[in-house]
Amino acid sequence: MRLPAPDRLRWGIAVGVLVLGGLVLRLWGVRSGLPWSYNADESSHFLPQAVGMFRGDLDPHYFINPPGFTYATHIGLRLRFGGADSVWSAFAQDPGSVFVVGRVVSALIGVTSVWLVYLAGARLLDRRTGLLAAGLLSVAFLPVFYGHLALNDAPTVAPVALGLWASAGVLRYGRDRDYLVAGLAVGLAAAMKYTGGIVLLPVLVAAVIQAAQPDGRVPAVRGTMLAFVAFAVGFVAANPYALLNFDDFWFGIAHQSSAAGGETTSKLGSTRGGGIGFYVWTLTWGLGVVPAVAAVGALLPLWRDERRVWLMLVPTVVLFLLFMSIQGRFFARWLLPVYPAIALLAGYAGSRLVELAEFRRPRWRHAALLAVGLLLCGQGLASSLHVSRTLAREDTRNETRDWLVANVREGSKLVVEPVVPAGWLTDPGRTGTLRDDGARWGRYSTSRSPFDLQTGRPVRGGVPFFLENYVRSLDPKLIDVYEAGRYCWVVTGSTQRGRAEAEPDEVPRAIEYYDRLEKEAELVFTASPYRKGADPVKFDFDWSFDYYPRAYERPGALMNVYHLTGGNCRGT
Repeated sequence: MRLPAPDRLRWGIAVGVLVLGGLVLRLWGVRSGLPWSYNADESSHFLPQAVGMFRGDLDPHYFINPPGFTYATHIGLRLRFGGADSVWSAFAQDPGSVFVVGRVVSALIGVTSVWLVYLAGARLLDRRTGLLAAGLLSVAFLPVFYGHLALNDAPTVAPVALGLWASAGVLRYGRDRDYLVAGLAVGLAAAMKYTGGIVLLPVLVAAVIQAAQPDGRVPAVRGTMLAFVAFAVGFVAANPYALLNFDDFWFGIAHQSSAAGGETTSKLGSTRGGGIGFYVWTLTWGLGVVPAVAAVGALLPLWRDERRVWLMLVPTVVLFLLFMSIQGRFFARWLLPVYPAIALLAGYAGSRLVELAEFRRPRWRHAALLAVGLLLCGQGLASSLHVSRTLAREDTRNETRDWLVANVREGSKLVVEPVVPAGWLTDPGRTGTLRDDGARWGRYSTSRSPFDLQTGRPVRGGVPFFLENYVRSLDPKLIDVYEAGRYCWVVTGSTQRGRAEAEPDEVPRAIEYYDRLEKEAELVFTASPYRKGADPVKFDFDWSFDYYPRAYERPGALMNVYHLTGGNCRGT
């Protein structure tokens, strides 16, 4: 039933406030770390290809992740800088100005999921469910944190939410246009992130439900065929070289599958384990304890009241959770494609609470909606405010570099752990900013970049062995090698050392290396990300990089600079 204009305006204002608030949270701290990007995925996986396309070749030559977000970033760069010369000049002289465009694109696409999940909730169940679900996606920690980065994780939530809205149209109306929009949304979601294709499942469930109705089989079959055509159109439109460069596309798919399945190098420091328990744990902070419990609490009443909706949402979440739990690697952000469905379940539970309060005291309905909204969204809002404030402060790695500039003469030789990008050794604006040549200091060894910065194309093999297994290569005898070669300054970061300390039995030589460094070298500088008096956060592949714990005061690793005093470093 169509609402009166005043009611539509009130609901529209409420959703608009949530969208605007979510955007503010995502843009606050969006310049974190710049002009350097300290997220290895951000600096490697999308933006380099978006810049490389200004050579006139729109083939990303990289399909380990689908290029939907790469094309969106390329459009953003073209709108911001115009032609190729301006982009390349900015990338060489001020790479931060290029990265911030990718981050803003991520924030803008990601925050549209707030509006889309409201529409999906209103169509599937009721407006209160949609509003509460929208509030959750607006402030939940993981969507907000990854909305700060030029990565495809947060943007994928938007086409998934669009797919849920279109699936609701298939369920409620079964029109050809609903199937077309649903298929298009699935294609766009899969072209943004392969696992975003999970939104195909509610489309198929809705089609089966329609087919089970009297005279529903023919329109359901026709609609499903239209949906698959639209899926192909959407996927190819956002990933055209999946057909035009099929060999590279298939190689990327195979590599992504093997990497996620753990067939490549294992992640030292992954001590928490994995499986369903891991992802359930991530929901308690990535979305929040109350909404996670509310989503579970919604299962019985939703089965009783809206069984068809239950069949669309719950199997989608469960099957996705099972699939991700059998992979060889586990990251909280990998669950983001089902956050809209979980948010709708939590929103439905909240809506039923408001309905109960309204039944007992009709005058309480607005106060009850506000109270339930705060209850569902409070943890996410507090966590997102914390992380946005943290990201807005100076990164410890920037502070460390400033100290090196002020205290270590140009041309000196450094040992720098792979906690910083290669361009970190070069002054912004100097020729060679994106590479080690032309750098202010000499660096011991080199980390093989997964991309050839001359061509913008990937080096086959994905993430370099050096980054993944740096700690495994450490040995206390290396300190003698450093001193013999006059590499008298050693820069360490907790996001590497922490891997060794998490599994000391796996890398005993690395533990001996760090022990010897502390005993024989002079610790001359420390930059800590923690607030005064807080205990350091143990290494974790989520919390060491997303700064969720309240111990963090600013972004970055715990950075130490040591000065070696033996061998050829004596007296320097």
